[in-house]
Amino acid sequence: MPYPLDAAAVRAWCGLALEAVGRERERIDAINVYPVPDGDTGTNLYLTLESATRAVEAAFDGHASTGTAPGLADAMGAMAHGALIGARGNSGTILAQLLRGMTEVLTAATAPGGAAGPSAGEALRLALRRAAAATYEAVAHPVEGTVLTVATAAADAAERAGGDASEVARAAHEGARLALQATPGQLAVLGRAGVVDAGGCGVVALLGALADTLSGEVSAVPVVVPADAPLPGAAGCETAAPGEPDGCRDPHEDGPAFEVIYLLEADDDAVARLRTRLDGLGDSLVVVGGDGLWNVHVHVDDAGAAVEAGIEAGRPYRIGITHFGGTTGRTREPEMAARAVVAVVPGDGLAGLCAEAGATVVSVRPGEPPASGELVQAIRQAHAREVMLLPNDPELRHTAAAAAEQARTEGVRVALIPTRSAVQGIAALAVHEPGRSFDEDVVAMTAAAGATRYAELAVAERQSWTMAGVCQAGDVLGLIDGDVAVIGSDLAGTAMTVLDRMLSAGGEMVTLVLGADAPEALAERLERHVRERHLAVDTVVYEGGPYAAPLLIGVE
Repeated sequence: MPYPLDAAAVRAWCGLALEAVGRERERIDAINVYPVPDGDTGTNLYLTLESATRAVEAAFDGHASTGTAPGLADAMGAMAHGALIGARGNSGTILAQLLRGMTEVLTAATAPGGAAGPSAGEALRLALRRAAAATYEAVAHPVEGTVLTVATAAADAAERAGGDASEVARAAHEGARLALQATPGQLAVLGRAGVVDAGGCGVVALLGALADTLSGEVSAVPVVVPADAPLPGAAGCETAAPGEPDGCRDPHEDGPAFEVIYLLEADDDAVARLRTRLDGLGDSLVVVGGDGLWNVHVHVDDAGAAVEAGIEAGRPYRIGITHFGGTTGRTREPEMAARAVVAVVPGDGLAGLCAEAGATVVSVRPGEPPASGELVQAIRQAHAREVMLLPNDPELRHTAAAAAEQARTEGVRVALIPTRSAVQGIAALAVHEPGRSFDEDVVAMTAAAGATRYAELAVAERQSWTMAGVCQAGDVLGLIDGDVAVIGSDLAGTAMTVLDRMLSAGGEMVTLVLGADAPEALAERLERHVRERHLAVDTVVYEGGPYAAPLLIGVE
């Protein structure tokens, strides 16, 4: 018996979709050759749907606390929003846009009872057509034979179908499945590798789960990637067709070096300008969202410029920067680097700095620490057999330890370097040497971090007791090694006092990381102070960007 298209159906749909992609995740990862053969499309799809599922469950929990039940618009809105804020990679970002397109139509079609109106089948047909159109709008340079083609075929099949929403969903699933099988003949890189489009697999899984939900019957063809499907190998994947976008290539050698993804709070006009700027910086540009919140994904050589473009457009956060070095499209699976570094950093400037040094970066802003799952995903994206994990925050010790333990169960050798500040992380990254033994590298990086005393300047938000006495709201606090050591009235004066205290015990190098709100002449004043008061001490200055502390100090 068909089931209504309502909030309960959306909840069940999420669970079935997540289960389906979870079953296929590794095989989807294995056939991932376009747009970049980095072997993580299945994982990215799974994480995106996981975020969508959590958001729907939160919506149900929120309504339960008030004794009400969510409607279709509530559930679909939560699903689309969860996918948007949790989208990973090119495929996950497009999937989030597809769900947003469906939500626009189904929300408008919601009947007073909280389900789709009398013509639920027609509403679903319109929703799938809007979803397909939305995916094309999100991609800077659409390419056929990809997830876009599969979504359009699903919408075409839905329009030809009659009957209720259950029949429409089943027709859409079958149309998507047939289109997926045809993708190797549409995109040369897939044909040479002998695989279907990995991102398209996500659409097939999503629509199969929807059809099963509305019909109450499990599809006879639940598998997205056939068990006997060939995996991409060396044969036929050596050269791309002339002029083919991206092609089957080593992204580190022939294409952009970094994947940059972030959430962005900005208005429509600013995002339009951002699209133009990012399109000139790299490729695989996908911008999805609306109503002031966007998810931005792009592959570039200059990660810092991509982040700066976001800063000019609005407020970027949850910035992720992945270095493509070590992946290759010429092997059966992404080539694993011998060793990599994963670093958690505050501020966009430090994110770009660490990424340029070869680290996979998890960028955070105050009050939004990463979950262990985010760190595990960053470790996976590093594509390395051995990983040095730099939490750069004492509060992340347990989270990082849990992530390291999870990664170890997946066969990755992980060392948790006990960095308590971003400046300790910079010091550790500076001595990182993949060519020496793992244990020697751990010792060297740990020693460099331990030899770096760290300080942070912050502004007191309220009156409180500290180890240096009572502070008032607006006072400048100088924290040395995590404890308040100086209370001052201005940033420069307090910073000089902190520097003098730290250098009184000796030091050869001072590192200054300036937040976006630091006074323009602060760095020059502090450099001059160190030069005049502490001979033979060098100073290096970095821009931390938005969300960094007003000033971070490291003394080695």
